[in-house]
Amino acid sequence: MTSLNDLETPALVLDRGVLARNCDRMAARMNEAGVKLRPHLKTAKSAKVAETATHGHFGGVTVSTLAEARYFHERGISDLTYAVGLAAGKLDAVATLQAGGAQVTLLTDSPETLKAAGQKAAALQTDFRFLIEVDTGGLRGGVLPDSEVLIELGKYLHDTPGLSLAGVLTHAGHSYHCRGQAEIEQVAEAERAGVVLAAQRLRAAGLPCDTVSAGSTPTAICARSFEGVTEMRPGVYTFFDLDQMALGVCALEDIALSVVATVIGHNHAAQRILIDAGGLALSKDLSASEFLEHAGYGLICPLESTQPLAGLYVESVHQEHGLIAVAKGEPPYDTLPVGSRVRILPNHACMTAAAYNSYHVVDGGQDVVDAWDRINGWY
Repeated sequence: MTSLNDLETPALVLDRGVLARNCDRMAARMNEAGVKLRPHLKTAKSAKVAETATHGHFGGVTVSTLAEARYFHERGISDLTYAVGLAAGKLDAVATLQAGGAQVTLLTDSPETLKAAGQKAAALQTDFRFLIEVDTGGLRGGVLPDSEVLIELGKYLHDTPGLSLAGVLTHAGHSYHCRGQAEIEQVAEAERAGVVLAAQRLRAAGLPCDTVSAGSTPTAICARSFEGVTEMRPGVYTFFDLDQMALGVCALEDIALSVVATVIGHNHAAQRILIDAGGLALSKDLSASEFLEHAGYGLICPLESTQPLAGLYVESVHQEHGLIAVAKGEPPYDTLPVGSRVRILPNHACMTAAAYNSYHVVDGGQDVVDAWDRINGWY
Protein backbone atom coordinates (compact mmCIF):
# COMPACT_ATOMS: atom_id res chain seq x y z
CA MET A 1 0.00 0.00 0.00
CA THR A 2 1.20 3.51 -0.80
CA SER A 3 2.05 5.73 2.15
CA LEU A 4 2.60 9.45 2.47
CA ASN A 5 6.33 8.71 2.33
CA ASP A 6 5.92 7.36 -1.20
CA LEU A 7 4.20 10.38 -2.72
CA GLU A 8 5.83 12.84 -5.05
CA THR A 9 5.76 16.19 -3.32
CA PRO A 10 4.14 18.60 -2.92
CA ALA A 11 1.02 16.43 -2.52
CA LEU A 12 -2.52 17.23 -1.43
CA VAL A 13 -3.85 14.95 1.33
CA LEU A 14 -7.47 14.57 2.44
CA ASP A 15 -8.57 12.67 5.53
CA ARG A 16 -11.89 11.04 4.62
CA GLY A 17 -12.83 10.34 8.23
CA VAL A 18 -12.54 13.99 9.18
CA LEU A 19 -14.38 14.97 6.00
CA ALA A 20 -17.26 12.62 6.84
CA ARG A 21 -17.50 13.95 10.38
CA ASN A 22 -17.59 17.56 9.18
CA CYS A 23 -20.28 16.78 6.62
CA ASP A 24 -22.40 14.78 9.06
CA ARG A 25 -22.29 17.62 11.57
CA MET A 26 -23.43 20.23 9.04
CA ALA A 27 -26.13 17.94 7.63
CA ALA A 28 -27.50 17.34 11.13
CA ARG A 29 -27.56 21.07 11.88
CA MET A 30 -29.45 21.91 8.69
CA ASN A 31 -31.88 19.01 9.14
CA GLU A 32 -32.63 20.15 12.67
CA ALA A 33 -33.27 23.68 11.40
CA GLY A 34 -35.52 22.42 8.60
CA VAL A 35 -33.29 24.06 5.98
CA LYS A 36 -32.03 22.47 2.77
CA LEU A 37 -28.28 22.01 2.55
CA ARG A 38 -26.91 22.92 -0.86
CA PRO A 39 -23.14 22.56 -0.31
CA HIS A 40 -20.91 24.90 -2.22
CA LEU A 41 -18.44 22.61 -3.96
CA LYS A 42 -16.06 25.34 -5.12
CA THR A 43 -13.86 24.24 -2.21
CA ALA A 44 -13.68 20.54 -3.00
CA LYS A 45 -14.49 20.40 -6.73
CA SER A 46 -14.74 16.63 -6.34
CA ALA A 47 -17.53 14.15 -7.03
CA LYS A 48 -16.40 11.89 -4.19
CA VAL A 49 -16.58 14.78 -1.74
CA ALA A 50 -19.99 15.66 -3.17
CA GLU A 51 -21.25 12.15 -2.34
CA THR A 52 -20.36 12.69 1.29
CA ALA A 53 -21.55 16.31 1.47
CA THR A 54 -24.99 15.60 -0.05
CA HIS A 55 -25.66 12.37 1.84
CA GLY A 56 -28.98 12.61 3.69
CA HIS A 57 -30.03 15.77 1.87
CA PHE A 58 -31.89 16.50 -1.37
CA GLY A 59 -28.79 16.33 -3.56
CA GLY A 60 -28.56 19.82 -5.03
CA VAL A 61 -25.20 21.58 -5.00
CA THR A 62 -23.68 25.00 -5.58
CA VAL A 63 -20.93 25.62 -8.13
CA SER A 64 -18.85 28.62 -9.12
CA THR A 65 -17.68 27.71 -12.64
CA LEU A 66 -19.14 26.15 -15.77
CA ALA A 67 -16.40 23.52 -15.54
CA GLU A 68 -17.74 22.48 -12.13
CA ALA A 69 -21.32 22.48 -13.40
CA ARG A 70 -20.43 20.22 -16.33
CA TYR A 71 -18.26 17.92 -14.18
CA PHE A 72 -20.90 17.36 -11.50
CA HIS A 73 -23.69 16.92 -14.03
CA GLU A 74 -21.66 14.26 -15.83
CA ARG A 75 -21.38 12.47 -12.49
CA GLY A 76 -25.08 12.42 -11.78
CA ILE A 77 -25.83 15.72 -9.99
CA SER A 78 -28.43 17.60 -12.00
CA ASP A 79 -29.65 20.31 -9.56
CA LEU A 80 -27.01 23.04 -9.83
CA THR A 81 -26.95 26.63 -8.61
CA TYR A 82 -24.27 28.61 -10.43
CA ALA A 83 -23.63 31.16 -7.70
CA VAL A 84 -21.54 33.73 -9.55
CA GLY A 85 -23.06 36.70 -11.33
CA LEU A 86 -23.57 35.53 -14.89
CA ALA A 87 -21.73 36.91 -17.88
CA ALA A 88 -24.20 36.76 -20.79
CA GLY A 89 -21.61 35.11 -23.01
CA LYS A 90 -21.91 31.94 -20.94
CA LEU A 91 -25.60 31.41 -21.70
CA ASP A 92 -24.93 29.10 -24.67
CA ALA A 93 -22.96 26.75 -22.41
CA VAL A 94 -25.74 26.87 -19.82
CA ALA A 95 -28.30 26.03 -22.50
CA THR A 96 -26.22 23.03 -23.56
CA LEU A 97 -26.12 21.77 -19.99
CA GLN A 98 -29.88 22.18 -19.66
CA ALA A 99 -30.48 20.37 -22.94
CA GLY A 100 -28.58 17.46 -21.42
CA GLY A 101 -30.92 17.31 -18.44
CA ALA A 102 -29.32 19.66 -15.92
CA GLN A 103 -31.37 22.15 -13.95
CA VAL A 104 -29.13 25.19 -13.70
CA THR A 105 -30.20 28.13 -11.58
CA LEU A 106 -28.36 31.32 -12.42
CA LEU A 107 -27.53 34.45 -10.46
CA THR A 108 -27.86 38.11 -11.42
CA ASP A 109 -28.05 41.65 -10.15
CA SER A 110 -27.87 43.17 -13.63
CA PRO A 111 -30.68 44.47 -15.87
CA GLU A 112 -28.27 44.32 -18.83
CA THR A 113 -27.60 40.62 -18.26
CA LEU A 114 -31.30 39.87 -18.02
CA LYS A 115 -32.00 41.68 -21.27
CA ALA A 116 -29.32 39.56 -22.99
CA ALA A 117 -30.69 36.43 -21.33
CA GLY A 118 -34.19 37.13 -22.61
CA GLN A 119 -32.89 37.56 -26.15
CA LYS A 120 -30.81 34.39 -25.89
CA ALA A 121 -33.74 32.40 -24.50
CA ALA A 122 -35.85 33.45 -27.48
CA ALA A 123 -33.09 32.65 -29.98
CA LEU A 124 -32.42 29.20 -28.50
CA GLN A 125 -36.06 28.47 -27.62
CA THR A 126 -35.06 27.63 -24.07
CA ASP A 127 -35.64 28.96 -20.57
CA PHE A 128 -33.27 30.44 -17.98
CA ARG A 129 -34.02 30.40 -14.27
CA PHE A 130 -32.53 33.14 -12.08
CA LEU A 131 -31.99 34.05 -8.45
CA ILE A 132 -31.54 37.75 -7.69
CA GLU A 133 -28.35 38.39 -5.76
CA VAL A 134 -28.87 40.45 -2.61
CA ASP A 135 -26.14 42.34 -0.78
CA THR A 136 -26.51 41.87 2.98
CA GLY A 137 -23.25 43.53 3.96
CA GLY A 138 -20.56 41.82 1.92
CA LEU A 139 -20.24 44.78 -0.47
CA ARG A 140 -19.38 42.52 -3.37
CA GLY A 141 -22.27 41.74 -5.71
CA GLY A 142 -26.00 42.15 -5.32
CA VAL A 143 -28.74 44.71 -4.89
CA LEU A 144 -29.81 46.03 -1.50
CA PRO A 145 -32.78 44.27 0.10
CA ASP A 146 -34.84 47.48 0.22
CA SER A 147 -33.89 48.77 -3.24
CA GLU A 148 -36.29 49.44 -6.08
CA VAL A 149 -33.89 47.63 -8.42
CA LEU A 150 -34.79 44.38 -6.66
CA ILE A 151 -38.44 44.76 -7.67
CA GLU A 152 -37.53 45.87 -11.19
CA LEU A 153 -35.37 42.78 -11.69
CA GLY A 154 -38.08 40.55 -10.27
CA LYS A 155 -40.73 41.99 -12.59
CA TYR A 156 -38.48 41.67 -15.63
CA LEU A 157 -37.79 38.01 -14.83
CA HIS A 158 -41.45 37.29 -14.19
CA ASP A 159 -42.76 39.08 -17.29
CA THR A 160 -40.16 38.12 -19.90
CA PRO A 161 -40.81 34.92 -21.93
CA GLY A 162 -38.03 32.40 -21.43
CA LEU A 163 -36.98 33.82 -18.06
CA SER A 164 -38.21 32.92 -14.58
CA LEU A 165 -37.70 34.18 -11.06
CA ALA A 166 -36.57 31.42 -8.69
CA GLY A 167 -35.94 33.60 -5.65
CA VAL A 168 -33.13 35.44 -3.91
CA LEU A 169 -29.60 34.60 -2.82
CA THR A 170 -27.03 36.21 -0.56
CA HIS A 171 -23.59 35.39 0.79
CA ALA A 172 -22.13 36.84 3.99
CA GLY A 173 -18.51 36.58 2.92
CA HIS A 174 -17.61 39.34 5.35
CA SER A 175 -18.18 36.83 8.17
CA TYR A 176 -14.61 35.70 7.46
CA HIS A 177 -13.36 38.96 8.99
CA CYS A 178 -15.30 38.72 12.24
CA ARG A 179 -13.61 38.49 15.60
CA GLY A 180 -15.35 35.91 17.74
CA GLN A 181 -18.65 34.10 17.67
CA ALA A 182 -20.71 37.08 18.83
CA GLU A 183 -19.67 39.08 15.74
CA ILE A 184 -20.38 36.13 13.45
CA GLU A 185 -23.83 35.77 15.01
CA GLN A 186 -24.54 39.43 14.24
CA VAL A 187 -23.44 39.01 10.62
CA ALA A 188 -25.50 35.82 10.35
CA GLU A 189 -28.61 37.59 11.56
CA ALA A 190 -28.05 40.50 9.16
CA GLU A 191 -27.60 37.99 6.35
CA ARG A 192 -30.82 36.18 7.27
CA ALA A 193 -32.86 39.32 7.86
CA GLY A 194 -31.69 40.97 4.67
CA VAL A 195 -32.39 38.11 2.29
CA VAL A 196 -35.74 37.39 3.97
CA LEU A 197 -36.73 41.06 3.62
CA ALA A 198 -35.90 40.89 -0.08
CA ALA A 199 -38.06 37.78 -0.45
CA GLN A 200 -40.95 39.42 1.42
CA ARG A 201 -40.81 42.52 -0.79
CA LEU A 202 -40.91 40.43 -3.97
CA ARG A 203 -43.89 38.47 -2.70
CA ALA A 204 -45.66 41.67 -1.63
CA ALA A 205 -45.23 42.88 -5.21
CA GLY A 206 -47.06 39.80 -6.45
CA LEU A 207 -43.90 38.01 -7.58
CA PRO A 208 -42.89 34.40 -6.84
CA CYS A 209 -39.97 33.79 -4.49
CA ASP A 210 -39.68 30.11 -3.65
CA THR A 211 -35.96 30.03 -2.89
CA VAL A 212 -34.39 32.11 -0.13
CA SER A 213 -30.74 31.11 -0.19
CA ALA A 214 -28.02 32.19 2.22
CA GLY A 215 -24.86 30.92 3.66
CA SER A 216 -21.21 30.97 4.42
CA THR A 217 -19.55 28.40 6.64
CA PRO A 218 -19.25 30.75 9.64
CA THR A 219 -22.87 31.91 9.45
CA ALA A 220 -24.18 28.38 8.84
CA ILE A 221 -22.43 27.24 11.99
CA CYS A 222 -23.10 30.24 14.23
CA ALA A 223 -26.54 31.54 13.18
CA ARG A 224 -29.13 31.56 15.94
CA SER A 225 -32.07 31.55 13.54
CA PHE A 226 -32.79 30.42 10.00
CA GLU A 227 -36.39 31.66 9.98
CA GLY A 228 -37.50 32.46 6.45
CA VAL A 229 -34.43 30.87 4.81
CA THR A 230 -35.07 27.83 2.61
CA GLU A 231 -31.47 26.73 1.97
CA MET A 232 -27.89 27.29 3.12
CA ARG A 233 -24.77 27.04 0.96
CA PRO A 234 -21.66 26.62 3.14
CA GLY A 235 -18.58 25.24 1.41
CA VAL A 236 -15.28 25.17 3.28
CA TYR A 237 -16.86 23.29 6.23
CA THR A 238 -16.13 20.08 4.32
CA PHE A 239 -12.38 20.58 4.85
CA PHE A 240 -12.01 23.52 7.24
CA ASP A 241 -8.62 25.26 7.52
CA LEU A 242 -6.55 27.49 9.78
CA ASP A 243 -8.63 30.53 8.87
CA GLN A 244 -11.83 28.87 10.05
CA MET A 245 -10.07 27.61 13.18
CA ALA A 246 -8.84 31.13 13.89
CA LEU A 247 -12.41 32.42 13.54
CA GLY A 248 -13.49 29.89 16.16
CA VAL A 249 -15.89 27.92 13.95
CA CYS A 250 -13.87 24.69 14.00
CA ALA A 251 -11.22 22.92 16.06
CA LEU A 252 -7.77 21.86 14.93
CA GLU A 253 -8.90 18.24 14.63
CA ASP A 254 -11.62 19.28 12.16
CA ILE A 255 -9.08 20.28 9.49
CA ALA A 256 -9.26 17.53 6.87
CA LEU A 257 -6.81 18.94 4.31
CA SER A 258 -3.02 19.10 4.41
CA VAL A 259 -0.06 19.32 2.06
CA VAL A 260 2.91 16.95 2.22
CA ALA A 261 6.24 18.60 1.42
CA THR A 262 9.88 17.52 1.44
CA VAL A 263 12.72 19.31 3.21
CA ILE A 264 15.14 20.34 0.45
CA GLY A 265 17.65 22.48 2.33
CA HIS A 266 18.89 24.13 5.51
CA ASN A 267 19.81 27.80 5.42
CA HIS A 268 21.75 28.27 8.64
CA ALA A 269 22.60 31.88 7.89
CA ALA A 270 18.93 32.79 7.55
CA GLN A 271 17.84 30.21 10.16
CA ARG A 272 15.31 28.73 7.79
CA ILE A 273 14.42 25.23 6.60
CA LEU A 274 13.55 25.02 2.91
CA ILE A 275 10.73 22.84 1.57
CA ASP A 276 9.49 22.09 -1.94
CA ALA A 277 6.04 23.63 -1.36
CA GLY A 278 5.87 27.31 -2.21
CA GLY A 279 3.26 29.84 -3.23
CA LEU A 280 1.77 27.64 -5.93
CA ALA A 281 1.44 24.62 -3.64
CA LEU A 282 0.18 26.43 -0.54
CA SER A 283 -1.28 29.67 -2.00
CA LYS A 284 -0.23 33.09 -0.80
CA ASP A 285 -3.27 33.48 1.43
CA LEU A 286 -2.35 34.92 4.84
CA SER A 287 -5.90 35.03 6.20
CA ALA A 288 -5.19 33.10 9.41
CA SER A 289 -2.41 35.53 10.30
CA GLU A 290 -5.07 38.14 10.99
CA PHE A 291 -5.97 36.14 14.09
CA LEU A 292 -3.12 33.68 14.77
CA GLU A 293 0.41 34.78 15.55
CA HIS A 294 3.06 32.83 13.64
CA ALA A 295 0.60 31.16 11.26
CA GLY A 296 2.43 32.39 8.18
CA TYR A 297 1.42 30.42 5.09
CA GLY A 298 0.65 27.29 7.12
CA LEU A 299 1.53 25.37 10.25
CA ILE A 300 4.07 22.54 10.18
CA CYS A 301 3.09 19.07 11.38
CA PRO A 302 4.98 15.77 11.44
CA LEU A 303 4.18 13.40 8.59
CA GLU A 304 2.28 11.00 10.84
CA SER A 305 -0.27 13.50 12.19
CA THR A 306 -1.86 16.91 11.82
CA GLN A 307 -0.77 18.12 15.25
CA PRO A 308 1.46 21.16 14.68
CA LEU A 309 5.07 21.10 15.81
CA ALA A 310 5.51 23.80 18.43
CA GLY A 311 6.42 27.15 16.93
CA LEU A 312 7.07 25.94 13.36
CA TYR A 313 5.35 27.66 10.44
CA VAL A 314 5.88 28.52 6.78
CA GLU A 315 7.25 32.01 7.20
CA SER A 316 7.60 32.94 3.52
CA VAL A 317 7.02 31.45 0.07
CA HIS A 318 8.47 31.80 -3.41
CA GLN A 319 6.95 30.07 -6.43
CA GLU A 320 8.31 26.60 -5.59
CA HIS A 321 10.11 27.22 -2.28
CA GLY A 322 8.69 27.50 1.19
CA LEU A 323 10.78 28.67 4.13
CA ILE A 324 10.05 27.24 7.56
CA ALA A 325 10.82 29.42 10.56
CA VAL A 326 10.44 28.86 14.26
CA ALA A 327 8.72 31.36 16.53
CA LYS A 328 11.55 31.22 19.05
CA GLY A 329 15.05 29.82 18.93
CA GLU A 330 16.84 27.93 16.15
CA PRO A 331 14.99 25.70 13.67
CA PRO A 332 15.15 21.95 14.51
CA TYR A 333 17.59 20.96 11.75
CA ASP A 334 18.25 17.56 13.35
CA THR A 335 14.54 16.76 13.63
CA LEU A 336 13.87 17.85 10.04
CA PRO A 337 16.92 16.74 8.04
CA VAL A 338 17.16 17.23 4.30
CA GLY A 339 14.97 14.60 2.66
CA SER A 340 12.51 14.34 5.53
CA ARG A 341 8.84 15.18 5.10
CA VAL A 342 6.28 17.36 6.82
CA ARG A 343 2.57 18.03 6.56
CA ILE A 344 1.32 21.59 6.32
CA LEU A 345 -2.10 22.81 7.44
CA PRO A 346 -3.26 25.50 4.99
CA ASN A 347 -4.72 28.90 5.74
CA HIS A 348 -7.42 28.70 3.07
CA ALA A 349 -8.37 25.23 1.86
CA CYS A 350 -10.13 26.47 -1.29
CA MET A 351 -7.07 28.32 -2.54
CA THR A 352 -4.59 25.61 -1.60
CA ALA A 353 -6.54 22.76 -3.19
CA ALA A 354 -6.88 24.72 -6.45
CA ALA A 355 -3.29 23.90 -7.39
CA TYR A 356 -3.88 20.13 -7.51
CA ASN A 357 -5.67 17.71 -9.82
CA SER A 358 -6.45 15.08 -7.19
CA TYR A 359 -6.54 14.17 -3.51
CA HIS A 360 -4.43 11.49 -1.85
CA VAL A 361 -6.98 10.09 0.58
CA VAL A 362 -6.04 8.79 4.03
CA ASP A 363 -8.16 7.61 6.92
CA GLY A 364 -6.43 8.83 10.04
CA GLY A 365 -2.99 7.42 9.26
CA GLN A 366 -0.17 7.56 6.74
CA ASP A 367 -1.53 4.92 4.37
CA VAL A 368 -3.04 6.28 1.16
CA VAL A 369 -6.32 4.40 0.78
CA ASP A 370 -7.69 6.07 -2.37
CA ALA A 371 -7.25 8.83 -4.94
CA TRP A 372 -10.10 11.23 -5.69
CA ASP A 373 -10.18 13.47 -8.73
CA ARG A 374 -11.20 17.13 -8.79
CA ILE A 375 -12.05 19.61 -11.54
CA ASN A 376 -10.05 22.78 -12.12
CA GLY A 377 -10.38 25.62 -14.60
CA TRP A 378 -13.36 27.72 -15.58
CA TYR A 379 -14.95 26.31 -18.76
